[in-house]
This record gives sequence, structure tokens and C-alpha cells, in this order.
Amino acid sequence: MSLTVRPITPTDYDAVARITADAYLGAGYFDSTQHPYMQKILRVGERAALAPIIVAENGDGVVASATLALHGDEWADIALPDELEFRLLVVDPNLQRSGAGTTMVKAILERARAMNGICAVSLTTGDDWHGAHALYEKLGFVREPERDWVVPENGKQLLVYRLGL
Repeated sequence: MSLTVRPITPTDYDAVARITADAYLGAGYFDSTQHPYMQKILRVGERAALAPIIVAENGDGVVASATLALHGDEWADIALPDELEFRLLVVDPNLQRSGAGTTMVKAILERARAMNGICAVSLTTGDDWHGAHALYEKLGFVREPERDWVVPENGKQLLVYRLGL
């Protein structure tokens, strides 16, 4: 599949919200879009005003997105001062395992390599999101268990991965 990765535009917000909802609900991470965290991440325009978001598109439209953050940014959970963190990497469930996730992560790594002062890329993923773990490990990310954390709102264990550049 041929994909173009680019910065989000306002015309992409609805597609990113739909893909995010479909991916999170389809995977069983939440029961409803009414969950407070889902409400937060589905406000794509508000997120894009605070953090860079990239999307991947094929000939049919946007099929994936990810939010980027640096240490101290509102959307950063775990980024250290020399890291680019990515969050909310979602791929349209109809296209998962098509290579779109790999394409997105490679674009993030390329972007990080071009940033002054950035020596690594980090991310957080759910402890039972085994498909995501396999993708990150295949691309060279290494677990950093000493940085794992628990979401206060729901007790969900989150794992940290990091790739030095």
C-alpha cells in the first residue's frame, strides 16, 4: 500500500476522530466514546492546536494518525528532554496489519532524526497490546520497564518503549 505521511490539516479532523474511535473501541480499550479520555482524544482540533499530529493517507483518504510531543508539552506523558514521544498512533481497523503502522513509525523516526537535541523516540503502550509490542520491537524499540506507569483514572498498566537514534 502506498501511503503519504504529512501534517494534519483541519479537513482531516473528522477522519482522525473516526479512526481513533474505531481503533480504540474496536480493540476493546474503552466501552464507549463517552469515556472522559475518549472525549479528550476525539477533540482532534484541540489536540492539534497543542501538539503536532501527522496522518497517513492513501488514495481513499486518511488511514492513520499519531500525536507527537516533546518533554514538557501538554500531550507528553513520558518524554525525557532528549526524546520525541509519540502517542495515539492509530490505524483504521480495516487496514491494520497492512504496513500503515510501520510507515507511521518510520516517518516519526525520520522526523526525530532531523530535530536538534533529540536522541531518541519514546512511547507508551498498554500492557496487553501485543500487536503494538511486536511492531515496536520489530522496529528496534526496547522496553524500559523502570519507566512503566499506571493510569490513575483506570489503573491500566502502561509500558514504555524507547529507541535511541
